[in-house]
Amino acid sequence: MTTNTPDPCLTLGSPTDILAAVPYLVGFHPATSLIVLGIAHGQAQIAARWDLPLPPDALAPLHAVLDRDSITELILVGYGPGPLVTPAIDEATRLARQAGVQVGEALRTDDGRYWSYVCETPGCCPPEGTPYDPKSTQVAAEATVHGLVALPDRASLERTIAPCAGPVRMSMRTATATAISGLQSRLAASRDPEAFTREFVGQGLIRLRSALAAHAAGRRLDDAEAARLGLDLAVIRIRDEAWTLMTDSHAPFWKDLTRRLEPRFVPAAASLLAMSSWRTGDSVLAVMALERALTIDPAYSMAHLLMQALQHLLSPSTLQDRMPTPAELDTAMGTPNSSWLFPLLALLDDPAEATA
Repeated sequence: MTTNTPDPCLTLGSPTDILAAVPYLVGFHPATSLIVLGIAHGQAQIAARWDLPLPPDALAPLHAVLDRDSITELILVGYGPGPLVTPAIDEATRLARQAGVQVGEALRTDDGRYWSYVCETPGCCPPEGTPYDPKSTQVAAEATVHGLVALPDRASLERTIAPCAGPVRMSMRTATATAISGLQSRLAASRDPEAFTREFVGQGLIRLRSALAAHAAGRRLDDAEAARLGLDLAVIRIRDEAWTLMTDSHAPFWKDLTRRLEPRFVPAAASLLAMSSWRTGDSVLAVMALERALTIDPAYSMAHLLMQALQHLLSPSTLQDRMPTPAELDTAMGTPNSSWLFPLLALLDDPAEATA
């Protein structure tokens, strides 16, 4: 069995190979987790993870996925003691049988040993479990050669998008205060709110496109540019332009902004990071980015939309293929008016920083 999650492919031919590959599929070494790999045409189409114990109906999204993605086989891996893992494996197996999908392998691993729920041969799978070392497998070697990373735990992955601290944070705080002050001065001097809005949105779209071009050329935004773009992205029309223009190469750009922006300006960048990570198959990082956005703004609609899609195991193309072009955004939203700036003005009027 080979998997295209992530790319490049890893070839899996044994329980040890599966256990060695899972951390690279989810980005970290799981603990007290259920991993479900959905296989179609010999390749993994989904790699989903749930914390254990499972909440009621947690696996319900599998019903739609098994049919929608033409899944023909599941690989199940549970991490933890038997009383914690076995009910989850049983529930996933039951759902697979209802859908007519084969469970090719179901494993439990704990403390350096694994047990198979589908093998009953003591000589192959002894009751005391089979010791294994995933680091010594060919899969681990292949993953390392291809630059794939499996961090020690979920907290380690979360830290990759944690807010910058120290001098970087102080510099960004100063740049953000300068950007806010300049915008407030322009607002105070403006006698035509509608004209000001049209100018602000037009310039914001230019700044966004320039920033993405700079990223494509390998140039990182300086603090002033990053802070100003953070203000721009608070306007939904500008944020949606970024969504519409998104490519698989944009994830590092949005990760950088998610880390550098002052917390109140993070939800847009974090949501765009989630979408770009999801596109490249990193749904775990996508969920973490959305959790960051919703911690700061529990009502942020884009983050809620993406979280619902991820929780239901949808494909990113489900949303991305429906995104309008920039011209269609202009037609749908009409002429910029002062109400477009309300979300931004609310942030400017609240000097207290949300905690990340």
